[in-house]
Amino acid sequence: MKLIENAKGLDMEIISGELHDDFSDLVFNTKKIVKDCIFVCIKGARFDTHDVIDEIVKQGTKAIVVERDIKRDDVCVIKVADTRVALARLSAAFFSHPAEKMKIIGITGTKGKTTSSHMLKNLLEQNAKVGLIGTNGITIGDIHRPTLNTTPESYELHKTFKECLDAGCEYVVMEVSSQAVKMKRTEGIRFDTGIFTNISHDHIGPDEHKDFDEYLMYKSLFFTQCDKTIVNIEDEHSDFVLKQSTSAEKYTFGKGGDFEAKNIEYISNKDFLGTKIAISCSNNVREKYNVAETVSDIYIGIPGEFNVYNAISALAAAIILGVKADDLKTALKNTRVNGRMEVAYTSHEFNVVIDYAHNAISTESLIHTLRHYNPKRLVIVFGSGGNRSKDRRYSMGEICGKLADFSIVTADNSRYEKTEDIIADIISKLKPTGGDYITIPDRREAIYYSIENAKQGDLIAIIGKGHEDYQEINGVRTHFLDREVVDECLEKIKR
Repeated sequence: MKLIENAKGLDMEIISGELHDDFSDLVFNTKKIVKDCIFVCIKGARFDTHDVIDEIVKQGTKAIVVERDIKRDDVCVIKVADTRVALARLSAAFFSHPAEKMKIIGITGTKGKTTSSHMLKNLLEQNAKVGLIGTNGITIGDIHRPTLNTTPESYELHKTFKECLDAGCEYVVMEVSSQAVKMKRTEGIRFDTGIFTNISHDHIGPDEHKDFDEYLMYKSLFFTQCDKTIVNIEDEHSDFVLKQSTSAEKYTFGKGGDFEAKNIEYISNKDFLGTKIAISCSNNVREKYNVAETVSDIYIGIPGEFNVYNAISALAAAIILGVKADDLKTALKNTRVNGRMEVAYTSHEFNVVIDYAHNAISTESLIHTLRHYNPKRLVIVFGSGGNRSKDRRYSMGEICGKLADFSIVTADNSRYEKTEDIIADIISKLKPTGGDYITIPDRREAIYYSIENAKQGDLIAIIGKGHEDYQEINGVRTHFLDREVVDECLEKIKR
């Protein structure tokens, strides 16, 4: 195919050699070079492929794309201002611009991206086939595979778009990380709708963002690529995001927003642990999208107030994308997100949830959330990761000691530390609170203990690892998934 010719918005200069615009593949990884490919050199945090061009050319590369002034007689050299931009533009062209043939919805925010994206997928699937890209992997119909990044590299992203299109998808719902915007992975993509969930001081450091201002800037920059913008009005930075957005249509959700949750009811019974809400719509929304002022009896199968906000963002997007009101009511009832306030078991005796909460802030939020369901006893099974800041384990111990009714302290990913030492650190802050606890170093045994000794009215929360399917002890990873252990235990005791 005529790759360079079809790359939209790519400014380039051929500085040596002759361009034959017909390539076997587009490559940016030195381990994936094939004969007659075009190779895009990328300067990474630790490795710059501009430095190994001799090796790249020796493997039969037909052309190279660079940022430096490099002249060679043995290969066509194409110079661009930014090779990450070039990779994104070339990737779109290589796969024949599949994103332009579907509606792409992007969700960004410090928290809530994964849950909101799963919710929106379920809502849109009432009328159409939907692809999903994010932290928990890529889902296209019955096909699921993991991803290395929340938002894949641009080549993988457009390849996935092509797979979605070929599978008959009309929509793709994807998580858009600020790092992806910074690294130009979403360059050139036009999003039908963009959702902003929230932002807080996170992802700041040498390998991510230098400070909060940069983090906020890249979050906001995403909305210059969106035709419609939906923003959490309760976030203190919502005004900034709305001002940065160049969307023709801008909407808000939350208290006083265009979309607002009403009549929140927390439900806990043998068949359902979750929330029932109504959603109210502003005059602007009602007139434009022919929807009622209030849509009632919407069931959300993921517990907690925070997930009401996630649901409202997804419901807002679904409404402006044309999902009918009646389809909104039950689409979220059976929504599950692995390891994100995942309801693993419900009965008239006790309930079990699994969550990724692995620091004091998320743990405190989880405990307050679960108190809405009025358990007779709130049991927390948790540990803390090794070779990480000790403040995390100290603060989690203190929070659980103060707020949980019973704590079962166990292993998380101990990595290269001794599990017993981590537990001792946790207990040093938990014990002074007077909170009731037990220590069981083996995580499987700890989960078994929580279920085998469950009392009437218990709500058991197994936290820290969530969707992770491994446990790392002494530097060795072995398969371990909290949900599987719960199911295994329940099957054994037949409760």
